[in-house]
Amino acid sequence: MYQRDIYPNLAQHLMKKQVTVITGMRRVGKSTAVKYLLAQVSHKNVLYLDCERIEIRVLFSHPNYEEIKIELEIMGFDFTKPGLIAIDEIQLSENLPSIIKYFYDTYEVKFVVTGSSSYYMKHRFSESLAGRKRIFEMYPLSFKEFLVFKRVWKNSFQKFAMKSFERPWFNRMKDLYQEFISFGGFPEVVLEEKEEDKKELLLDIVNSYIELDVKLLEDYSVSEDLYKLIKLLAARTGNKVDYSKLSSVLGMNRQKIASYIQLLESTYLIYQITPFTKNIDREIANQKKLYFADTGILNTLAGNAVSSGQVFENIVAVQLLGLREIQFYQRRNGQEIDFILDGSTAIEVKETPVLQDKNTLIQRASTIDIQQYWVAGRYPPSSNFEDFIWGGAIF
Repeated sequence: MYQRDIYPNLAQHLMKKQVTVITGMRRVGKSTAVKYLLAQVSHKNVLYLDCERIEIRVLFSHPNYEEIKIELEIMGFDFTKPGLIAIDEIQLSENLPSIIKYFYDTYEVKFVVTGSSSYYMKHRFSESLAGRKRIFEMYPLSFKEFLVFKRVWKNSFQKFAMKSFERPWFNRMKDLYQEFISFGGFPEVVLEEKEEDKKELLLDIVNSYIELDVKLLEDYSVSEDLYKLIKLLAARTGNKVDYSKLSSVLGMNRQKIASYIQLLESTYLIYQITPFTKNIDREIANQKKLYFADTGILNTLAGNAVSSGQVFENIVAVQLLGLREIQFYQRRNGQEIDFILDGSTAIEVKETPVLQDKNTLIQRASTIDIQQYWVAGRYPPSSNFEDFIWGGAIF
């Protein structure tokens, strides 16, 4: 089993009574994380249940919790001593939060559960288990994890993280980083060898996202409008979300678009980042910038409608989001800084960076009193300029 960066924190929480909640987009590796945790358990009083199976959903729909207990005992779980019950995709069973609360309060049961909707986990699920759970969010592989899955990662590579351009590191990793940009970080896509098979898997992930993650959420009906919106957002990745323009193009009202975008974000397909401002009267502070959580998905949805520069900016956004909080900065005159990291570091993204890009960044950062800055680049320029951080070193 390949090691994910989140595993040590999950294993540490396994020792606590609190419910361990793992949430993230479908096929991002949640079930594998559960299997990893089950392998860490020293006793045999363990039960794994998958809510994608109809008989499990029927079991948890029963109104009598003690009868559910009897069914679980028939499956082999012993409620007379401490044990662990793992449940996959709990959002598919409406009664599960209250059922888990009952067994949590009544018996010595540790629960490990997964789900694909942050809205469900943070609202409905949280209301039932206030103070009884901790939520862990899983995402597609980082570039470091990508290298682990490719079986090339060595601990000594950590010295290249967030360092200025190193040609030996670039020469060694450039093809792998290109693959990471093109096909993203879904584990099964990364492990597939053939490009055509990678593309088929990505199409399948998109379809399963629409048909399962989105369609089964209460109060939302999937329509052609939603798919059209997703395609349009993919072509506009890295841009500010303008509801008026989206409404005009799609012939859809703004409220519906806002509702759909909230759904896409709560099911981990997209991120929105907020503007950085020190003076709300002078800066544009009412629109967020949107990025996709995985560039493989982005490329699948947008195709030729998205530029290579947009895709590179998106992958840098994803890499930075895995590290710390990011925002963007833009003045009314159009001058902008692509990312502000933790409110203290200005970052400009250029496919082929040159010295002028750094000088412009320094000038713009000084206007908002930011003293730390760096340029992120994809390709080394033909000049001798190397004072930038290569995308493959952002981890």
